[in-house]
Amino acid sequence: MKKLLKLTGLFLGGLLLMVAGFCAYVALSGVPTYDPPTIPELSVERTPARIARGEVIAQIQCAACHADRDNRLTGKHMADVPAMFGKIYTKNITQDKQKGIGSWTDGEILYFLRTGVRRDGSFAPIMPQYPNMADEDLKAVVAWLRSDRFPVQPSSREAPPSELSFVSKLLTHTLMKPLPYPQQLIAFPDSTNPIALGRYTADAIGDCYACHSGDLIDQDKVHPEKTKGYYGGGIEMTGDGGQPIITANLTADQKTGAVARYTKEQFIRMVKAGVRPDGSVIRYPMEPKPMLSDREVGAIYEYLKTVPKIQNDIARKTAELQLAKK
Repeated sequence: MKKLLKLTGLFLGGLLLMVAGFCAYVALSGVPTYDPPTIPELSVERTPARIARGEVIAQIQCAACHADRDNRLTGKHMADVPAMFGKIYTKNITQDKQKGIGSWTDGEILYFLRTGVRRDGSFAPIMPQYPNMADEDLKAVVAWLRSDRFPVQPSSREAPPSELSFVSKLLTHTLMKPLPYPQQLIAFPDSTNPIALGRYTADAIGDCYACHSGDLIDQDKVHPEKTKGYYGGGIEMTGDGGQPIITANLTADQKTGAVARYTKEQFIRMVKAGVRPDGSVIRYPMEPKPMLSDREVGAIYEYLKTVPKIQNDIARKTAELQLAKK
């Protein structure tokens, strides 16, 4: 018996040493780097139609995270990111060749947006990846980034480097990994099918499920519908002034889901104008999306009605959280 206890103790001691060693390695090494990728050689034609479409997507994605106080995409502090991940700042993505992405090729930008890996092999774990966005839409974003639009004009201003917490560093060694670059064409969905259009707009363009699901980490970027708590909400984020915000349940659950309580017209008004049916306004980090068409937002509504219902009383959880913070 004593021998068994001794062996168990040695095993547990060795295991603890291994865990401690791994944690020390993570803390010292930071975010892992990868071999410089093989970048596709391509050049994106900058047509007016592409730039206009790219601007719509950029207003939803790029500007929300990278726009500074002057509306230049020079990077900023991401105040809504939970403190457990550290102090996160976004990068300069203007056309400046030293501080921004002015020296990047079109292929390098496309590869980074798909995978999260830069041309030198460094990995951007906080940056969203877009594995399901149609090739043409991704090219539209590149065309906009290369355009004469004010937000992307060269600027040497940049935000401070991010101060990643140990949790963030650990996640980049375990759960948060680069995505593979697609080997086949990713086409637009059937635009005559409102369910397909809604799914594409919500998941591939809006990345809505990333905030409105059950976990900020346990997510499937390639197959969003497999994400834990898909559209059931419940993620605690930080609003203006530092107050906690719990993301809404967007499923059609009759008791707790927003889609079950809103008509399509009310949902469109809420998403585009930021006003709920009761007259209250949505709060940061959720922001109005006037750049989307009524058809696109209406399609999101139709798609959300098909998502498996999740009973998750966000109002009750918000009240409990506010009470606990007092």
